[in-house]
Amino acid sequence: MSRKYNFSAGPAMIPLEVLEQARDELVDWNDSGMSVMEMSHRGKDYLSIAAEAEADLRDVMSIPDNYKVLFMQGGASSQFSAIPMNLLRGKDSADYINTGAWSKKAIAEAAKFCDVNVVATGEDSNFMSIPDQASWDLNPEAAYVHYTPNETIAGVEFHDIPDTGDVPLVADMSSTILSRPIDVSKFALIYAGAQKNIGPAGLTIVIVRDDLIGDVIKGTPAMMDYAIQSKADSMYNTPPTYSWYLAGLVFKWLKGKGGLDGMAEINKRKSDKLYAAIDDSDFYKNPIALNCRSWMNIPFTLGNSDLDGDFIAQAAEKGLVTLKGHRSVGGMRASIYNAMPEEGVDALIEFMAEFEKKYG
Repeated sequence: MSRKYNFSAGPAMIPLEVLEQARDELVDWNDSGMSVMEMSHRGKDYLSIAAEAEADLRDVMSIPDNYKVLFMQGGASSQFSAIPMNLLRGKDSADYINTGAWSKKAIAEAAKFCDVNVVATGEDSNFMSIPDQASWDLNPEAAYVHYTPNETIAGVEFHDIPDTGDVPLVADMSSTILSRPIDVSKFALIYAGAQKNIGPAGLTIVIVRDDLIGDVIKGTPAMMDYAIQSKADSMYNTPPTYSWYLAGLVFKWLKGKGGLDGMAEINKRKSDKLYAAIDDSDFYKNPIALNCRSWMNIPFTLGNSDLDGDFIAQAAEKGLVTLKGHRSVGGMRASIYNAMPEEGVDALIEFMAEFEKKYG
């Protein structure tokens, strides 16, 4: 079987080595006589898997001891509600930065629970750039500041961590987590859906500072209460056990790749060469401002949009799949998360050159 290079924004590629290990352990994990997906989440075998996964994530991200790591369900979108429920802490407003589709969804959900102050928006540029922080209208009394470091759909990314002073900073890192080192201590809360850089869909990682746990708004469901989840070690109910196990394998794979420093080198190289192929061409264009181009999600258009269907079909024949841009943006989008090998990016660049030579 020939594996394809899957440029999907998510669910995305999982490292082949991880899939092969999961295959080998599928029926019988560690001579337990059971598959991981059959194990009781309360049993010692599974508890060891869960604990090791958390330890490896803490190690690879250098997560300080005063942060809890929660393995939750519901996708990152469920955290759009959980965050105001947990972090308002007696206040009635929060600051949000609007840089695209996922920011807008987070804003709409938070508005059900508090007054949302949109401190900056990229709407004037059609979300192709990020407003300079000097123009932001931050409220020093806000419960927290929320932003989306990487907008998966439009391909806009912050390359610096915003300075919000004493106001807690919250980040939806679904499409950029684990792609490079970050200073976790600069954040009050980081959350991420798994299906891009962590593992299969069904798992959501929440990294939250201890002092922000335990003062939820009235009516917060138990499943969204960080204090309840933390006290239960993320096992208030049956967690997504197999997704958690696979995430643990990915964390070990990352460590074997040189950790996040090693991944940063690879990811920077992959994105630089793809952007260079686009910029050096008269046929392909990337519309995003140079200072906020995403490492992970690279949109591009063709000189003639009537050729989009031909591009997608012919790319698929080469084993390059899921390149169609989001319906709200059009064109193409190449998502090149950690598990996308450099050879996949090289193959895409080679195909793009061939296609341009034929139709440009």
